[in-house]
Amino acid sequence: MSWLFGGRRPQLPAATVRSMHTLIRPLFTTATYRGWAHALLGAALSAPPLTAAALSAPPRWPLTARIAGFTLALVVMVTALGTPRAARRGCVRLANGLLGTGLPHPAAESPRSRWANRLRTAAWLVPHMAVGVAVITVTGLLVFGAVALPAVWWGGGGEIAVFGGQVTVPAGGEGLWTPLGSVVCLLLAGYTTAVGTAALRLLAPVFLDHRPAERLAAAEERMNVLTERNRLAQELHDSIGHTLTASTIQAAVAGELLERDPAAARRALTSIEETSRAAMDDLDHVLGALRDEQAPKAPQRTLADLDALVESVRQAGAELRMERGGDLGRLPAAVSREAYRIAQEGLTNALRYGEKTGIRLRVEVRGGRLEVELVNLVRHGDDGPAARGAGRSGQGLNGIAERVRLLRGEVAAGPAHDMSHDGAADAAGWRLMARLPLGTGR
Repeated sequence: MSWLFGGRRPQLPAATVRSMHTLIRPLFTTATYRGWAHALLGAALSAPPLTAAALSAPPRWPLTARIAGFTLALVVMVTALGTPRAARRGCVRLANGLLGTGLPHPAAESPRSRWANRLRTAAWLVPHMAVGVAVITVTGLLVFGAVALPAVWWGGGGEIAVFGGQVTVPAGGEGLWTPLGSVVCLLLAGYTTAVGTAALRLLAPVFLDHRPAERLAAAEERMNVLTERNRLAQELHDSIGHTLTASTIQAAVAGELLERDPAAARRALTSIEETSRAAMDDLDHVLGALRDEQAPKAPQRTLADLDALVESVRQAGAELRMERGGDLGRLPAAVSREAYRIAQEGLTNALRYGEKTGIRLRVEVRGGRLEVELVNLVRHGDDGPAARGAGRSGQGLNGIAERVRLLRGEVAAGPAHDMSHDGAADAAGWRLMARLPLGTGR
């Protein structure tokens, strides 16, 4: 006891400390209490089937009939509880939340797998209920013993009835073992819950995990979601990129005309406001979808909106010549939608990297295909943005190529030489050509 008077405090061996930590750990982990809550739900869920089964086996019946009636009623009730689709979702959610499993959310079911999964859910309820009843019964008795033993000893001793037997608790010094017995009861309760939780954690994937067909369906669903998100991200890139490019040029034009031609400057500012508002609508729609929220039902732009796109480019100060051919109003929806995005991205690149003069856009139906051709001409020897940007393959051209590929079309982009525009015989520039078959949709 010298450490009480300033001496060195004795240290327990590390192995002993680890053993004590392992021994008492089940009482202080949240996993134990979550597992006990899961067992409690299983025990509570067993009450209706057991009650119905007991009522289906009256004592006046012969023993064989009582066993048959009890078993049949129990099977019917458990099957009825497990067959609703909501039951499977609830079982998966409870297992993930309380048992710590990583079960996937139930996938879309085919008619062939629907009843198989429902029967598997009903089969899962059997060990859930059985283990739940066992864990709750045993832990209830152990906790009662942990409280009763020291309480009876503190009250002067006595007897406790356990399963028809008697446990004598002496008074005074002979009953000093009761606090230790109380701790042992609590430890046994914790270990019982931990064992029951571990058993259910092993059984849950057997009954609630996806089968191979469901795994394939879930993988396809995830792939479709990723494909849709990539498409939305590409549309957002096209829309916002065009708006920022056009707004920047229009703002510069408005600054130059503010004193010389206030009316033209006002028109440029109005155009900036309109295009920015449209871009904000697109942004709200796409971000809402990417956040898995209910996005506004914004109509997707098609070639019917091409005039507004051309006008916004012209208001940015560009000289744009537009050519149409064929019946553009009867195109497949997917072709019309993607053709608009191709034209939008092409015009954005023309404004960003080229001169604002000599832009020609041709949209024409020819030979069962829709052709979208964009040419941006510059003079030979020009070292401006178009000459520097002609060779770069950025996100915009990659997006155009991806759109055309999904529609099984053809796309070509590169320098265009020896072309003339407005009488200029010696000219060069950049040419984009996309051909989309009219018989392919998405």
